[in-house]
Amino acid sequence: MRISELRKCLDNGPYQWPGGYPIYFIMADGEAMSFDAVKANQKLIEENMQPSTPALDGPQEGDTDWQVVGYCVNWEDEDLYCAHTNERIQSAYGEGDTE
Repeated sequence: MRISELRKCLDNGPYQWPGGYPIYFIMADGEAMSFDAVKANQKLIEENMQPSTPALDGPQEGDTDWQVVGYCVNWEDEDLYCAHTNERIQSAYGEGDTE
């Protein structure tokens, strides 16, 4: 994911449209991070997503724990937690959701 894509996604809010499904981010180390945690740490994440060579969007330097590689909708996983805050990430169709 490019920094410009991350910014656009954060500007659009925590729900994918159409449908209003809750999204979360996938970090380079494979962990899940909530929308709010990424938004709160956006500066640190963007610093770590800077390309190693400005002309290329290739291999990244920095701490991979703080590099976003994509985002997803949490469709039904009621046991998905943010690796940074340890808060539950809302699911779209999980039976236990009351939100």
